[in-house]
This record gives sequence, C-alpha cells and structure tokens, in this order.
Amino acid sequence: MKTSVTAHKDFTIAKIDERIYSAFLEHLGRAIYTGIYEPGHPTTDENGMRGDVADLVRDLNIPFVRYPGGNFVSAYNWEDGIGPKDQRPVRLDLAWHTSDANQVGVHEFQDWCDKVGTRMMLAINLGSRGLDDARNFVEYVNGPVGSHWGDLRAKNGRTEPFNCRLWCLGNEMDGPWQVGHKTADEYGRLANEVAKTLRAFDKSLELIVCGSSNSDMKTYPEWERIVLEHTYDNVDHISLHMYFANRTKNTANYLALNHKLDTYISTVESTINLVKANKRSKHDVYISFDEWNVWYHSNAQDRAILEGNAGWPHAPRLLEDIYNFEDVLQVGCILNTFIRKSNVVKIACIAQLVNVIAPIMTDPMGAAWRQTIYYPYYFASVYGRGTALQLAQTGPTYKAEVADSVPYVDVSGVHNEEEGILTFFVVNRHETEALDLDLALEGFGAGVVMDHQVMVHADINAVNTSVNPMAVAPVKGVGAVVAAGRLTASLPPLSYQMLRVKLE
Repeated sequence: MKTSVTAHKDFTIAKIDERIYSAFLEHLGRAIYTGIYEPGHPTTDENGMRGDVADLVRDLNIPFVRYPGGNFVSAYNWEDGIGPKDQRPVRLDLAWHTSDANQVGVHEFQDWCDKVGTRMMLAINLGSRGLDDARNFVEYVNGPVGSHWGDLRAKNGRTEPFNCRLWCLGNEMDGPWQVGHKTADEYGRLANEVAKTLRAFDKSLELIVCGSSNSDMKTYPEWERIVLEHTYDNVDHISLHMYFANRTKNTANYLALNHKLDTYISTVESTINLVKANKRSKHDVYISFDEWNVWYHSNAQDRAILEGNAGWPHAPRLLEDIYNFEDVLQVGCILNTFIRKSNVVKIACIAQLVNVIAPIMTDPMGAAWRQTIYYPYYFASVYGRGTALQLAQTGPTYKAEVADSVPYVDVSGVHNEEEGILTFFVVNRHETEALDLDLALEGFGAGVVMDHQVMVHADINAVNTSVNPMAVAPVKGVGAVVAAGRLTASLPPLSYQMLRVKLE
C-alpha cells in the first residue's frame, strides 16, 4: 500500500512558535525531589541539582518549563519557597496527599532553568488564594529593588528581577477535584480582575487563563465561552489539557486519539473566534496546551497514596508511568497534531519532565535514563523549528472509535527556510503492513536526504530501564531518497520516522 503526500513551498500553516516544545514540572511525587533536586547525589551541583538529569534536559532544547503546578498550585503559598531553607515550613499538599518541605522554590527553580537553558512559566494560585497574593507574587518575581517585594527578593539572594514573562492564572479551575474549584462565571470574573491588576504592573506580561481540563468535561466548551467573555481582551492564551490512555489494549483505537485532540483544539479555536466576533475585538487569543502526555500505566499503583491511605509521604513514587514502544507512536502523533495546529497552538507543555509521567526517569542516588517517549519529543523539539507545511495526503484509512476514516500514516512537515531544510515526522499506525511513502516536494528545488531516524520494535510493550536504557531507541534509517522532486521511503508497520531533506 502507498500513501501519497504533497508538500508545496507556498502552502503553509504558520510559523511554529518554539514554545510548543515546552515542558512542565510540578511539586508532585518525585518530579522535583530525587528528580531534578537531590543533594548528595554523585552528580549534584552546588545547589543540590542533579547534573545527569540536567544533561538530559539540556539536550531537549526546551523553551519554557511550567512550574510549580498543576493541582499542587491551587493550595500553594509561594512564600513558603523563599528565604533560608532551614526556616521553610513543611506543608501538607491536599492535591496529591503528600508533604512538601519547600526546599525548592522560585529561586532554586530559576537557577535550575539557567543551568539547563530554559525559562520559567509560572502558575499562580487562584484556588485557595486571590488577587492580592497574585499581585504580590508577580511583584516579588519581577519587581524592582526599592520596592517592598523587590527588596525582599534581593535579601533572599536575587537583586535583579527574574523577568518571568508567562503567567498561568490558576490551574484546571473547572475541575471539581481542584482546591478552590469555581464556576465559569466565578473564575472568569476573578481571572479578569487579576489580569487587569497584572497589566497595571506590566502590560507586556503574557497571561494564560484556564480552559477545560479535558474535552470530556460536562462544562466544555461552554466553560471556554464564559471565561473568555469575562477575560478576552486582558489575556493572551487559554489553556487546554489532555491525557491519552490505552485502557482497552486496542492499539488501533489508541493511536487514533490524536483525532480527538484535533477536534478539541478546533472547537476551542472556534469558541475563541466566536467571542472575538461578539466583542468586535481586534485582540487575538491563542491556545496554551500546557498539559499533555500518555498517562494510565501507573493508575492502580497510585491509589493508596491518592486516597490518603499512606499518610503524608514526602516525594513518594506517584504517576510513574513506564512508557513502552507503543507510546512512542502516540507521542509522535500528538506532536504532529500540534505542528499542524500551530496557527492557534502557541504553547504546549509535555507533562511532566522527570519521573512523573515523564520522558526522563531517575533512581534515587542512582542512574538517570531516557524513557521511550524521550525520542519523538527530542526530534520534534530540536528539529521541528520553522514553518509548518500544509500537506495534502491520500492513502489507506481505517475506522476507529473516535473517527471513521483515520489515515494509517500520520505526518507533519516543517520548512526551516533559514537553514534550507525540510523535516518530516511520520508515524505508520498499521499493525501488520509496511506502507510506501511517496512525498512530492513542490517548489523547493532539488534536495538530498541528510538524516533519517527510525524507531521500530518487535514488541510494542518494550520499555527502557536503568539496566537496559537503550532497549527502545532510534536507529539510522536506510532507503529513503529524493529523486525527481519526490521523497520516497518505506514505513514499517507500527513505526516512527524522522526524515530531513537538505535543499540545494
């Protein structure tokens, strides 16, 4: 079977905002403690941060990392994480039924961001707290010395402002599980007043208002409409979250779930446009998809802690999904969707980065290694910079629960005009048959395949471990060529590929 794709230089979607390759770290489980922070580890630096983890993160070239939550932020007092460490309180976290010693706060996190080459995207507690605490937090982080909060920051070791530009106005406030859960009207009014106040401090801040926690929420998409009617002209992005699971062990249905993601994004895009039209506004609001990943492998083992049957443990193993090869294909499809929706999705954060539903895993006082899903995230982040191409595609399809006509081949294309490189990310969803890719390159001139990476495995349940960290890893592809203006390649069943063409 053959899939035919046409890429034309003049048919584009949008310039890809590099921030769609961002990530997320929450004070949850071992994401922070024994994740990025572990004093006494053989690779630790002067701040207690693990050097082996920092190396793996740095390689990903992550633009921003959202912090400190997540559900955690809705009962978080940011002041607990500043000042001398030996004077910081231990708090009980109601979101995950654990305790937190606050040894990492905004100062330590910024130092870590500097070390790994990323920037902070900070979330504000609008669950248990409100406008004044939000204002104080932003002034502490970004305010000048000579003011109360700027002087306190300087006293705590940082004279220059952190200059954090991205701020999340709460987290999943539509969710009944959230501390301080609100209706859309309650939240929308509060978020708008906070946004106006932060704008009074600094008009250049980018503000992200809470959208739906997932597309199965009963309030979706009415939540988005009501919240945006309150906040539209005072915010820049609306957040969406979605997690992916193969609970029925049906690979075909599982790998079609990015069609549900596509519909979710399109629906919220339409809602944004509706509110903009109703308000006769010239302002644009975009989507921040600031939580996404595969999450289901660890659900059963987490139950005792999350139900409160284990006391209040500090940094327990929570949400530690061990990803398999099948998840590589899912993550590849998700990233392809964000590239194809780059006209409206300007920020996206894989949730999370270390240990907690994460591409990187660690052993306390031991090794750090790449999970299987590290690789498609790495390839997209490092090589998926440029302009997203509007591809025309024909080929075999199949029927799944979420759609009647799912292409077996999921593909996205990126043109980096400055470097003269085309990059294509391709997933073959077919479980038994190889497909031939015939990709016409229109308007680009001659080219040659400069890199071809393939991920394929005989066992879809294969995983990487500290003992065997390279069990699932990319290999150099063979057989892909550019001739007579066409890129051709063979796509093995259930495979992920990256093909890069250097234009002459």
